Order: sequence, then C-alpha cells, then structure tokens
Amino acid sequence: MFHAPHGYQRAPLPTARESEPVPTTQRIGQARTPVADAPAEPAEKSTPKPAPKSTRRDAYFDNVKYLAIMLVAVAHAWEPVMEGSRASRALYMLIYTFHMPAFIIVSGYFSRSYTGRPDQIRRLLTGIALPYVVFEVVYSLFRRWAQNAPEQPISLLDPFYLTWFLAALFIWRLTTPLWRLIRWPLPVALALASLAAMTPNIGADLNLQRVLQFLPFFVLGLCLKPEHFQLVRRREVRLLALPLFAGVGTFAYWVAPRMNLGWFYRSSAAQDLGVAWWAGPVMTLAFFGCAVLLAAGFLAWVPRRRTWFTVLGAGTICGYLLHGLLIKAADYGHVFSSNAWLSTPGGEIVVTVVAAGAVTLMCTPPVRRALRWVTEPDMTWAFRRDATELGPSFRR
Repeated sequence: MFHAPHGYQRAPLPTARESEPVPTTQRIGQARTPVADAPAEPAEKSTPKPAPKSTRRDAYFDNVKYLAIMLVAVAHAWEPVMEGSRASRALYMLIYTFHMPAFIIVSGYFSRSYTGRPDQIRRLLTGIALPYVVFEVVYSLFRRWAQNAPEQPISLLDPFYLTWFLAALFIWRLTTPLWRLIRWPLPVALALASLAAMTPNIGADLNLQRVLQFLPFFVLGLCLKPEHFQLVRRREVRLLALPLFAGVGTFAYWVAPRMNLGWFYRSSAAQDLGVAWWAGPVMTLAFFGCAVLLAAGFLAWVPRRRTWFTVLGAGTICGYLLHGLLIKAADYGHVFSSNAWLSTPGGEIVVTVVAAGAVTLMCTPPVRRALRWVTEPDMTWAFRRDATELGPSFRR
C-alpha cells in the first residue's frame, strides 16, 4: 500500500564493437569468463561500470495515494456530523463506496512482485507489522487516558479503529504468492468474500471479516498490469466517469434514508445487519462491481503530472495513522456533540477543510522524517544476513 517499491529502470546494455569479440558467459549466477580466443583485457575495460539505479517515483500513483487518503480522512470527519442531512449522508456513501477499494487496489498492484524473499519479509515486518503494533498500543492507551478507563485491555488481535488496514495488508501481502499461483484468483477471492458476508461467527481476531470482504480488491490489484492504468487514464474514460458519478450520487441520495451503513464498512455479516443470509453474497458482488467502476472513474481523473501534492504521496501512511488520533481526540473531547452548528452546511464545510488540511500536513516530508523510526525503520541489527545477499564467494 504505502511503501510499495516502484521498481528500478533497467540500464541499457553496452553496444558491442565490431572490432572486438563479445565474451561469452557461463550460466546465470556464475562469474563471467571470456572464451579462450578472446583477447585478454584489463578488468576495468572488460567489466563496464553498472549504471546507477533510478529511484524516481511515479507521480501518478503518489497523486492517487494522497487524494485517496484525503478522502479517507474527510469521510471519517463526516461521520459524527452528517446525521440529519440527506445530502451529506449520500455524499458520504458515495465516497465510502470507492475510496478504500481504490487504495487497496493500488496496494495490490504494488504487491505483485512479492514472492517471500528475505528482504521482502523484512520489509513486511518493519513497514507494516511494526507500525501496526506501535499504533495499536498508542490508540489503546489514548482511549484509556481519554475515557479514564484503565481496565480496557490492549489486544494486538483486535484492531482498534483504523489500524485494521495494517493487519489486513499484512495478511494480504503474505498470501500474495498463493494468489499469483492459482488459475482464477479473483473469482476465488469473491467467493471467500461472499462466504464471509453470510458467516456471522468469524470473530474479531485481526478483523477477519473486513480482511475477507475487502480481499477481492487487493487480488484485483495483483491481476492488473500497467496497461490497465493507461486504459483508465484515457480521455473517453474520464468523460464516462462524469455521468457515472452523477448517476451513483443520485441513487445514493434516493436510498440514503433507508441504507444501512454497515454494508460500506464490510465488518459485519448479513445476519448481523438484520437481513437474510443470502443478501450477503448479493450485496458483496453488487458493491464490488460498483466500487470497481467508481474507483476506475476516480483513477481516471487523478493528475498524471507532478503537482504540489505529489510529494505527499510518499507520506500517506503517516497521514493515515495520525489523522485517526485527531478524529478520536475530537470525539473524546465532545467537540462534535457539543457543537450542533457543525452539523449545518457551513459547519460541515469547516469540518471538511480542517480534516483535509490536517491530513495534508501529516503527509508532509518533515512529519514523515519524524516518524521514520516506526514507519520506515532500517532495523538491520534485528535480522540475520541471508546467504543470497552475501555474494558468490560466500555461497561457494
């Protein structure tokens, strides 16, 4: 999701000169040895210096991540103030349909190269597992202090508030080799999500209900290729996205008073929402199709060039983890319940601007550097060096 590698550009091979024979090599993984009739040359001439690897990030995907995380923060800020306004509830439903699916799709797309190599496992532990543990403890202690409830337990198996996403991303990425192996990964993931939606006794451990119901979006990202993103960025798709959002927004306005918001959170089975079991698979497939279409429309309108907020895309994990503390602080401090004007159109605009501005500041490079010890730690001291990283001399 957050720190998926963008890959390195392969340096062009040096052009062989016609006046000199091209030395042949042994099998991959062995040292290069010239053939017997090749002229002996100094090592510095026969071995070209490797080109420096490019670490340039893709501006488009950084833009996607920032805009998606801003929508997440704004939607969280709307929850306490939208009741009583049909338009606000409809807009909240519209955004909630696609903002997390779009983020998860991109996370899956950048997890395609995960094969379980030692360096990838280390990155999984330091970049996802460690932030989950630290912020799960931070959120739990903050709740204890704010509610003056020292008896509330701290459980790493029961994600609190928004930390569920890190637990889910850890599980999804760990199972990536499995999804890359099977023949029909997306239908299988949809089947699992449908089964979860009609199974009320899954339990709260690691929020598996959400892990399974959001799983198809991650698997869809694994199945995507660069040309698919080129396709959604075409002008025709951008134009089609306008009536799509207008139509879905109109439908959301019509159904808003009667819609159970639990369907959007995907943390409950159908029976828990007071409907028959068969509604679970039906709603799972319906929401998946709608979310994919809206996510495609959202991705179509994301700028492809570098903008003022492109640099913020690298710090979205900070914005995601920190904005929840701000929302919870306002909630525990009764800011929303004691200020009824926040539920008015003017108040909702203020809430939107404050949430968007706060999460933007939380994604800035200074905040990212300040939290690097927990979101991007090196921790080489904690891991053994694998034989594949020590060079050919060690392996021999």
